[in-house]
Amino acid sequence: MTVRRLSLDAVETMLDWAAAERWNPGLDDAAAFHAADPDGFFVKEVAGRPVAAVCVVNHTPDFAFLGLYIAAPQARGQGHGLEVWTAALEHAGSRCVGLDGVPQQQANYRKSGFVLAGKTVRYQGSLPHISGSDARLSSPEDLPDLCVLDRMACGFDRRRFAEAWLQNTATRQTVLLPDGKGFATFRLCRSGVKIGPFLAHDAASADALLNAIPFGFPGGEVYIDVPDSAAPLTARLRIMGFTPVFETARMYRPAAPDVPRRDFYATATLELG
Repeated sequence: MTVRRLSLDAVETMLDWAAAERWNPGLDDAAAFHAADPDGFFVKEVAGRPVAAVCVVNHTPDFAFLGLYIAAPQARGQGHGLEVWTAALEHAGSRCVGLDGVPQQQANYRKSGFVLAGKTVRYQGSLPHISGSDARLSSPEDLPDLCVLDRMACGFDRRRFAEAWLQNTATRQTVLLPDGKGFATFRLCRSGVKIGPFLAHDAASADALLNAIPFGFPGGEVYIDVPDSAAPLTARLRIMGFTPVFETARMYRPAAPDVPRRDFYATATLELG
């Protein structure tokens, strides 16, 4: 039995596990996830077979985020998850650690020192592309400005993740508004399209971004993960016919950091914050 760090190829397998649990990861998540912290992905193996995994990505010297905590169905209830959990938190060291976990696991997370700070709600709906929006597809030259906007959105400088996540690929594209009024990343997932991160200056900017789903993405379901603090964005989504499909508990240890409160903000990914 051993706990070891995961290679990029193994992170792909980890996301396949997540897909089997209907977590609906993106089609091209692994490389950007791994780039954020190549040493932050852990797996427990028994007789050479993976049985549990987790990631804790050290975004900055002061902040880390925990996600993709998962065990193989046949290996649950045997303590394997606790071993990778312990290794991952040791990797975080003295950093503040955040997570988005299912509410039913709050009691277990509290045992490791996590405290509840709020909730994140996933909304589901559909978005037609409307021509005439002020939003445009980003270019490589926009990346420095996008990283600044991402820091404004989430409250910390996760540059390694942002530089990978905000580069356009065949399955993940970012649009932005002029004059720094906002940006949004759309990515194809195993089912539908997810939006995140999302940051808008006001309601009009939020509508412009939501209506700028890039060409080339098929019609169908769209998902967006909204903190409960972003009530104005929630209100806009409900007007557009979006409905909540599930929620997670946002928790931190030892305590929630001082992050900006944004009215029109959605998280990039529940796995990395």
